[in-house]
Formats: sequence, C-alpha cells, structure tokens
Amino acid sequence: MTELTGKNFNILDTFKRIPFSTRAVGGLYLVVVILGVINGFTLSVLLSSSLHFFGVWALFVLANVPSIQSGTGPNFALPIGVVNGLLAMVLILAAGFSGMAFIFAAALLAIIFGGFSGYLYGRLMNAVKGSEMSIAPYTGFAITAVFGLVWLAIPIRHPNMIFFLGDGLRHQIPLDYFNANFILAELWSFEIFGLVVRTGELLVVFIACFLMYLFFRTKTGISISAVGRNPMFAKAAGINVDRSRIIANMMSTAIAALGVIVYAQGFGFVQLYDVAMFWAVPAVAGILVGGASGQRAKVANVIVGTFLFQGLLALALPVFTRVLDGADVVNPIRMVIQNGIILYALSRMSKGVGQ
Repeated sequence: MTELTGKNFNILDTFKRIPFSTRAVGGLYLVVVILGVINGFTLSVLLSSSLHFFGVWALFVLANVPSIQSGTGPNFALPIGVVNGLLAMVLILAAGFSGMAFIFAAALLAIIFGGFSGYLYGRLMNAVKGSEMSIAPYTGFAITAVFGLVWLAIPIRHPNMIFFLGDGLRHQIPLDYFNANFILAELWSFEIFGLVVRTGELLVVFIACFLMYLFFRTKTGISISAVGRNPMFAKAAGINVDRSRIIANMMSTAIAALGVIVYAQGFGFVQLYDVAMFWAVPAVAGILVGGASGQRAKVANVIVGTFLFQGLLALALPVFTRVLDGADVVNPIRMVIQNGIILYALSRMSKGVGQ
C-alpha cells in the first residue's frame, strides 16, 4: 500500500512539474477533441488535422530555440527568416524548378539568405543588448514592409506569378502550376485507421529537431547556452559572447527560412506581402505553451507546444462551427481562444517554466 501511495505521489508530482500553460492548453485541446467527436467528427480526422498543422508550423517554433538559448529571447523577428525563405522560393520558381528539385534548391538558397540576414540581425541584437524584446518585433515589421516593395518591383515576368494587369508578384502564387505543391506532404504519406500521416513533413521536422538536440551538445552549442544563462561568467571563461549570439541568430533565421518552404508546399501556395508580419507571435506562443521560458528552451518544448497550440487552433473553427450550428460567433470564439492563449503565454514568459 505504501508503494502504491508513493507511486501515486510520484505521478502527482510529475503532473505538477508540467507548466500550467501546457496543462491548460492540453486540457482545452482535449475538450475540443471530445466536443468534435460528440458532434460527428471522427477522431482520425481531428488528429490528422492536428498533425498537419504541427508539420507545417514546427520549424517556425523550433527557430526560437537558438535565440532563447543565446539570451536574445524569443525570435519576434521571425519575419526576417520568413521573407528570406519566400525570396528563395520566388527566385527558384522563376528559374523553372519544380517538384523535389524545387524543394532542395529553395532550401539551399533559403539557408544562404537566412544565414546572411541572421548575421546582420545578430549584429543588431549585440548593439541593443538589454532591449532585444523591444527592437525585434519592429525589425520584423520593417523587413516585411520593405519586402512588400520588393514583391512589386522585382523583375520577374512569369505569367503564373505576376498580377494579371500590371507589374508585381501576386499575393498568392499557386504551386500546382509548377508541380511543387504537397511535395513533402505526399512523400511516403500513408493512412492508418483513417489517420493521415504526412511522413515527409514530419520527417523533416524530426530531423531538424534531432540536429538541434545534437547541436546543443557540441562545444559551440554549450557555449551558446552558457552565454544565455550567464554572459558575464561565459565571458570570464573565454567564450566570445557576441559571436555566440550571432551564430544563434543565424541559425534561428535560417530555420525560419526553411520553415516557410515546408509551410508553402503543405498548403499548396506561396503567400507574399504582409502575411509574414503576423507569424512571429503564434510561433513564440507555441514554444512557451510547450513549457519554455524566456531564458531556457528545449526541443521537447517545441514538439509539445506546437502540437497542442496549432492543433487547438486547427480544430477550434470546424468544431465550434458545428457545435454552434454555424452561428456568427464562431470566428470571434476562435480569435478569443487564439489570442487568449498567446497573451497568457507571453505573460508567463518572464516567470520561467512551471509558472
């Protein structure tokens, strides 16, 4: 009896160690799933939708790990990486690439663009130490606005990419014209008991997560973590603090640039102009919901937080539409859920894990 009681206490202690934000969002996700099943959705359809959104959003959330670990905080300048990935895709499409060649060529170019932009952004973060959280969002807004002009002025004349009348790229470029839609989504995909598993997308995500896990066990990764934990001690130990922060931001920006390629092929179109401006906060909220803090983040936080947060957003609209019989209050409810989770996660950020 004592053993059983001890085990129960261990289970209870383990549950208490899970951050409240993770428990709350996880509980809400389960409620939405149960409501969906009661109202006619199959469990496999709900889980398939959750896995799909997990696959296309996970790299954006993963991009926050290096920046948090380096001490520059969550990557609210995520649009820098996103627009670099968009630019890579636009150039590769204009060059005539399609299929898997489009994915590889765009990914390579996105890494180059993202790494260079991340270097410049890292230099900026070093110049504004202590004010990163204030500067980063405006940097993301500014780069999005600049690229709004780039999309209008870029000298591309492909008939499937430009407006029907006048110059400039379209707001949405369908990838089916280039045989580049759902490349990863359909790669080795399979269905089991109605659950659709997009193997290619998930494989990319888990490879990226595993490489991130390995990186933070290398000398450079440990140095970056030391800088984020205690920059004064790291400097005294001979670690180049500024260099470590720049490397972390280069990684973060490059991962975000790769993420938008996975996102675009997963939905079948490339979105340009001001869309990138609104992607940073959900990505940051995802890792915070997963249990990260403003100072420490792990790959496990990425996987848990992305699945719960994006899964909840994916299911809220169809489930509540059916529950409320298509009432006009459905979309406001979804927005309340989305923004409420984001506000709660951000309010917990400075207090650390488990608050």
